[in-house]
Amino acid sequence: MPIYHKLGTIPHKRHIQFTKPNGDLYYEQLFGTVGFDGMSTNSYHEQRPTQVKEIRAQYSVAPIIAKPNNIQSYRLRGFEVPAEDDFLESRKIVLTNSDCHIVLAAPRKSTTSYFYKNTDSDEMIFIHKGSGKLRTIYGNLDFKYGDYLIVPRGIIYKIDFDTEDNRLFIVESHAPIYTPKQYRNWFGQLLEHSPFCERDIRRPEELETYNEKGDFLIKVKKNDEIFDLIYASHPFDVVGYDGFNYPYAFSIHNFEPITGRVHMPPPVHQTFETTAFVVCSFVPRLYDYHPLAIPAPYNHSNIDADEVLYYVDGDFMSRNDIEAGHISLHPAGIPHGPHPGAAERSIGKKETLELAVMVDTFKPLMVTEEALKISDDTYFQSWLE
Repeated sequence: MPIYHKLGTIPHKRHIQFTKPNGDLYYEQLFGTVGFDGMSTNSYHEQRPTQVKEIRAQYSVAPIIAKPNNIQSYRLRGFEVPAEDDFLESRKIVLTNSDCHIVLAAPRKSTTSYFYKNTDSDEMIFIHKGSGKLRTIYGNLDFKYGDYLIVPRGIIYKIDFDTEDNRLFIVESHAPIYTPKQYRNWFGQLLEHSPFCERDIRRPEELETYNEKGDFLIKVKKNDEIFDLIYASHPFDVVGYDGFNYPYAFSIHNFEPITGRVHMPPPVHQTFETTAFVVCSFVPRLYDYHPLAIPAPYNHSNIDADEVLYYVDGDFMSRNDIEAGHISLHPAGIPHGPHPGAAERSIGKKETLELAVMVDTFKPLMVTEEALKISDDTYFQSWLE
C-alpha cells in the first residue's frame, strides 16, 4: 500500500547508529519486497531478529487437488466448513493455482501459544463474522465484520477474536497485493474518482514492544509447509519503524460504488490487484438509471479469468438460491450470466443491498478435496430453463 507510515521511535536517518539509553545499539532490520525494488520498512529491535534456537517440526499444509483441470461451475456452501479451535488448522484451501490459495476458515480460538509468519504469500483476510484484534510486529489493528486485513508476506502476527463465532474468507497471494493502478496518480496518491481514499485505510496505531528472552514459537509457512521455529527473543520487540510495507485494514463498507445509466462492468468494483488476480467489492448501490436499463449483469464469456464470488450478505439479484457464505466458481472457457428470471426480476428495481467479494484469477483454479466436501455438484445445470 503506497502510503508512508511511521510508528514509535526511530533515528533521523537510515542505517546510522541508534542507541538505547544504556548505550547499546538497537538492531535495524530492512523488511522489503521484490528484492530491493519493492515497498520496504526499516524497523528497530531490542534484540537481534535473527536468533533461531531450534527447529522442532515440519509438516505439509499443501492442498489435496481433486480436479486439476476443471471447467465445471460450482457452488460451495462456505458455512459448512466446520469450526475448529486452532487458527491455522481451521484454514481450508478450497481453490488454488500457482499464484494463490483461496481459503475458508472458522477459527474458534485466538492464537495464544504461537506467532505466525507466512513467507509464501501476502494475505487478504476478509472478516465475514467476528471481531477482534490483529496483533503484528508492526502494531495492532482492530477488526470487525466487513473488514479486509492486508498482511504482507513475512509479517509476524497473532490474531485475537472476541468470540468463538468467526468466519473468514482468505486469499493467499504469491504476488504483492496493491490498490488498483487506475485509482492512483504517478505519485501513488489515490485519485478523485477512486471509490476510496487514504482516509479509509486504517494503519497500525498501537505498537507492542517486549524486550524478553526465552523460547518463542513462531510457525513459519514456506513452500506450503509449516516449520515450528523457536526464537530466543520475543518477536514483538520493535521500538519504531517507518516505510511503506506494513499491515493495514480497509472496510468494504467504505467502498463508494461507481454507478451509471446502464450496467457497469466489474472493473468499477475493483478494490485490490496483483499481477495474477484482481479483487472486487460489490456493495449496496443505486441501480442503473437509463429508462430501459436492465440492472442484472449481461451474459459474458470468461475467456481470460476464472471468477470466484463470495457472497456476504443481502439479496443477490443475479442468482437463484444463493445464501450468505456461498461461493460460486465460474471457470474460464464458458459463458455465464444471470440465472433464469433474474434479468426480468431486476427491471424497474432502484437499488441493491447485496454485499460480496469477487476474485478473478488469470490462471485456472484447481478444485480441492476440501471444496468437494461442501459443493453443489448440480450448480452448473442451474441455467437450464
